[in-house]
Amino acid sequence: MIQTPAGAPTARCLKRMRPTDIASIIDSDPRLIIPIGTCEQHGPHLPLGSDTMIVERLSHDLSAEFGVLLAPTVEYGVNVVTERGYAGNASLRKKTLHRLLNDLLDTWESTGIREFIMLTAHEHDPHLEAMSTVITSGARVRAVDIFGIDFSDLLEGQSEPMHGDEVDTSLMLYIAPELVAMELAQDYMMSRDELRRYRRGWLRVPRASPGSIGRPTLATASKGRAIYERIYQRIRERIFVHPTAQT
Repeated sequence: MIQTPAGAPTARCLKRMRPTDIASIIDSDPRLIIPIGTCEQHGPHLPLGSDTMIVERLSHDLSAEFGVLLAPTVEYGVNVVTERGYAGNASLRKKTLHRLLNDLLDTWESTGIREFIMLTAHEHDPHLEAMSTVITSGARVRAVDIFGIDFSDLLEGQSEPMHGDEVDTSLMLYIAPELVAMELAQDYMMSRDELRRYRRGWLRVPRASPGSIGRPTLATASKGRAIYERIYQRIRERIFVHPTAQT
């Protein structure tokens, strides 16, 4: 559960509010943040819900700062196929996630929502395609991959985000350090071409991989804080402060 400091603004969570209160907010600000997570392995050192927890924290903080309504998290996404099984993994097909989001947005649009801000921490093309191709009657849709940002100057062993890596692990050390078992972290690198095919869904997570791709052993909480602040400020500026900007 996300802890809010005493006296700090709180997120406007739909599931904690009554319909009349929600309707009153929509009248003045018809936007809705939708966090979209995954339930998949991120190596032996991280929990299956790492993507979910990262994007939930970001969505919660943005909702609290800007007073925008926050939808319940979509806990499942389109996982990368793996050459071996991992206990607990649960994935949707691309068309299933797409249909689920279409149904949800259609319902919320009928109640007055005019802009949907979907945030995810999962860089997998089929997952992102399911989000970016949803259809509304007229409401604006923003599908945001929070890792589509340059972090190279904040990293030591990587030039870009991978999976269960220096980025994910650093963020989790900052957000929920009690859930990270750093002694179990294992590095596993791919070539740039392999990483490209992996993200597009053309390459399975190799059997030799611990379930993560990248260098999680280099992760630190201080890196996680710097990465989180960069993500937060970039999305804050482009989506909430200057909403006409391209994402």
